[in-house]
Amino acid sequence: MSNKIILALDQGTTSSRTIAYNSEGKPIATAQQDFEQLFPKNGWVEHDPEAIWQSQLKTINEVFTKGTSANDVAGIGITNQRETTIVWNKETGEPIYNAIVWQDRRTASYCDELKSTGQEELIQEKTGLIIDAYFSATKLRWILHNVPGVTDLAKNGKLCFGTVDTWLIYKLTKGKVFVTDVSNASRTMLFNIHTLKWDDELLELFEIPKSVLPEVKSSSEVYGHAEIFDHKIPICGIAGDQQAALFGQLCTKKGMVKNTYGTGCFLLMNTDKKPVKSQNNLLTTVAWQINGKTQYALEGSVFVGGAAVQWLRDGINLIDDASEIEALASSVPDSDNVVVVPAFTGLGAPYWDPYARGSIMGISRGTTKGHIARATLEGIALQVYDIVKAMESDSNMHITELRVDGGATANNLLLQIQSDIFDCDVVRPTNLETTALGAAYLAGLAVGVFKSKDALSEYWEKDKTFKPQTNKEGQLKLIKLWHKAVNRSKNWLED
Repeated sequence: MSNKIILALDQGTTSSRTIAYNSEGKPIATAQQDFEQLFPKNGWVEHDPEAIWQSQLKTINEVFTKGTSANDVAGIGITNQRETTIVWNKETGEPIYNAIVWQDRRTASYCDELKSTGQEELIQEKTGLIIDAYFSATKLRWILHNVPGVTDLAKNGKLCFGTVDTWLIYKLTKGKVFVTDVSNASRTMLFNIHTLKWDDELLELFEIPKSVLPEVKSSSEVYGHAEIFDHKIPICGIAGDQQAALFGQLCTKKGMVKNTYGTGCFLLMNTDKKPVKSQNNLLTTVAWQINGKTQYALEGSVFVGGAAVQWLRDGINLIDDASEIEALASSVPDSDNVVVVPAFTGLGAPYWDPYARGSIMGISRGTTKGHIARATLEGIALQVYDIVKAMESDSNMHITELRVDGGATANNLLLQIQSDIFDCDVVRPTNLETTALGAAYLAGLAVGVFKSKDALSEYWEKDKTFKPQTNKEGQLKLIKLWHKAVNRSKNWLED
């Protein structure tokens, strides 16, 4: 087994995981550990950086008890919750404040100020992002402005800022390595995605000293060695979670698209060597950099995906278990003109309407539970449709295949509906843990466990392809009803 194992560390928002992969990209051991979510004030979300580290370390050690030893490991790949911001003391290695999580909204009013002073065009042009509290820059600025004693430490070059990947590598290497990769850097709102460097003008705008920033590296190279095991292990792959999933799905060519169906949905389209500026409120992001070649992606988010099914279960008790929705929705041939708009927390891309709210429309005396269940699945798929149409418009490319992953892809009916609405193939792979797999691929490429990006294609296996089955006329009618319903759900809270 010697030196052919890759460890993927998948550090997520609510849990840390480690998966060991063999030289054929197959998982051979896995471990997962939840950690505490902290909500100090309304709209604030924090993590204890030490809890992140300890939970990740525990999962590595657990994998080592399942037949894999440190001596077998050729390299470590890291994928992580993006945008979450950690600042620590360079001399002691101690965090100076909790991690501010990507979901945290404390800097929303500062973001409004930036918009009111006309910074949107500058920031989108340089970073590919819209101004939002989601990204790291305003979180970092908040820490520098609000934690006592921090200003002096920053001025004297004694602080380190990092996203979660940077923090884990710092801990694994005992403070010797302070790096991030281009995919994570591109989510900070401080990184110029054209020059691939930290941007001086943006650092000045956010009042952030350059000395706090990590060195930006490619997504697949040896950054240093983990020194906390009985064997020094190369750390050799990094990507933010959604970019890692795009790579894990082997969407490595221009125009390839993946969608992750989780609580929400994340769609990414590979746009190859050129960053595409969105005219439709999508984000432009760095996908990865390998061997000096950078690929970019367009990204769109649906706020409520699988969460709509949870609401049917927990909110209105329509089902007892999420797995029941497929049978219930299949009990009717169509939704009988019922439309569910799952805008429980507003609408994401391409609408970006925080005042929209969920709605069920088209109810008649003949409406049954089955119609509402089916319309809910259609509502998830139609939100994805809107983002894909925005991507096609921005990129001037037509999508012929959608690769899917995430928990909700176990639902065959959802994927069939998605295929019918798109009028294209929807492909589900056998391995749905594509985020960790992407990190493993990036690490394995750097140390020769995997020969080349092209050679990886032999490891990707499809479980099932869903092909369009219904008539176009019926689908066009459904899409028209959907947009009518969306328009009536918009600005619900405006008054």
